[in-house]
Amino acid sequence: MSDTSIVQAVEAFVALLVVLAFVALVTRRVGLPYTVALVLVGAAISAANPPVHLAVSPELVLVVLLPGLVFEAAYSLDQRELLRALPAVLLLAMPGVLIVAALVAVVLHLATGMALGAAFVVGAMVSATDPVAVTSSIRRLGAPARLATVVEAESLFNDGTGIVAFTIAIAATVGSLDPAQGALEFVGVSAASVVLGVVCGVVVSRFAAAFDDHLVELTLTLVAAYGTYLVAVQLGLSGIIATVVAGIVLGSYGRRHGLSEHVQEAIDVVWEFLAFLLTALVFLLIGVSIPVTRLVDALDPIAWGVAAVLLGRAVAVYVLLGGASRLAERATGRSALPLGWLHVIFWAGLRGAVAVALALSLPERFPDRELLQGITFGIVLFTLLVQATSADLVVRWSGARGPAAGEPGAGRLPSAP
Repeated sequence: MSDTSIVQAVEAFVALLVVLAFVALVTRRVGLPYTVALVLVGAAISAANPPVHLAVSPELVLVVLLPGLVFEAAYSLDQRELLRALPAVLLLAMPGVLIVAALVAVVLHLATGMALGAAFVVGAMVSATDPVAVTSSIRRLGAPARLATVVEAESLFNDGTGIVAFTIAIAATVGSLDPAQGALEFVGVSAASVVLGVVCGVVVSRFAAAFDDHLVELTLTLVAAYGTYLVAVQLGLSGIIATVVAGIVLGSYGRRHGLSEHVQEAIDVVWEFLAFLLTALVFLLIGVSIPVTRLVDALDPIAWGVAAVLLGRAVAVYVLLGGASRLAERATGRSALPLGWLHVIFWAGLRGAVAVALALSLPERFPDRELLQGITFGIVLFTLLVQATSADLVVRWSGARGPAAGEPGAGRLPSAP
């Protein structure tokens, strides 16, 4: 890289920081969600067709931005609430993802005549809720700790399963993988990724215990976030699942056996800033990467895709999760999830950076590539512009409002702007 290109890269980064700070200040005054405003700003930049082209690659999102974001969210999870919510999280993150993917595929196939294989690829891309979009929204709303944990943890785990499903769908579409083999690979990859995440989390925790230097221990958390992801990818596993598990292990086992109290405070502050910065960059890049003309060309299948995503989400939340919760209440006597909470979980099913990155990563010669990308982009925009902006109304209407983020009993870190 030449000296000139390095200077230009630094200038572009500083310009982005100025945009992020300006948008944060404006959104605080007008009440618009910060993340939604960044998407709109990014879309405006893209529509203006600036002389300097900002290329958004899937690797930039999946390798540079996403590991740090999911690690921070996983590390910050309330461990006791996570254990209580784990059955609900696993239901939504495993069968719930497959339900959405299957319903999107069937609806697009029947309504638009799209080939079933291509329709399932779209379903896989939009099947998982996005951890970046969900975490930034739920922290702003001040939902009860248990509800916030369900929504955030689901988005962390189902993101990994969604990427695995997408990889298998691509292989099956080009004819190199049969469904039975795909199902076995799905289970095997997910299980192996969990094991790798546990190992990496424990190893980093033990290394941290050998030092009494907050800078070294902070560095080890970066190694845990990005090193776990890179190792998992090299082994053909899910980097997201492994990184999420490593974050959970470091946030529970590491807090007790490796990280001193003053180091934990430093980690919380530094990672909160990193998460704010990475989140802002992700949503700005989402807006930049979505071409408006491609959305116009795909309006009809986008409408069907949105309807299918909402239908699949409703089945996963109200039928699968709600039904299982009622059965557990009868069997154990523990209170079922309140209906108002199910409303919030349903409407919090936002799609974002992961879906966009997967759409951008479609092979260049994949059949109907631009149409599939347009459908995915349209669904992402709907969830961000409609669901994210109205989530606060749903929380208030459902009666699920809890202590504000950062207050005692909320179980969350202070929200990003």
